[in-house]
Amino acid sequence: MKFLTISLLIIVFFVTEKLTAQNNKITAIVINATSDAGKVSYALYDKENFRKEPIEAKSSVIKEGKSIVVFNNVPKGEYAVICFHDKNDNDKMDFQPNGMPIEDYGVSTNNINRFGPPEFEDAKFSVVDKNVSLEIKF
Repeated sequence: MKFLTISLLIIVFFVTEKLTAQNNKITAIVINATSDAGKVSYALYDKENFRKEPIEAKSSVIKEGKSIVVFNNVPKGEYAVICFHDKNDNDKMDFQPNGMPIEDYGVSTNNINRFGPPEFEDAKFSVVDKNVSLEIKF
């Protein structure tokens, strides 16, 4: 009987740990959009898919220079968020002929290398056992 009780407690612990790990939220807030035109598009990545196909992508309207999205049910791990101000609402980031971006962009740690695309190591943050809130500046 004691073995059964201990076994059930261990199972409950691991199931609870798994469920709570899946319920973390990442809130990403852009705080300095230059206008309320268009929207801000956000993409959530892990190291394996960084700057490729995002784990999840969302867009949000801009009100008084701020835009907010929430990524729900995020498992424990390391992630990065890239976002851009889609001023013309064409669902893509626009570039000059020389490859420089026309639209403002930001990453999760505000550590942007302005002379090339963002790197995962510079943008990463961890989701461990609580919700994460990110304030992103363009």
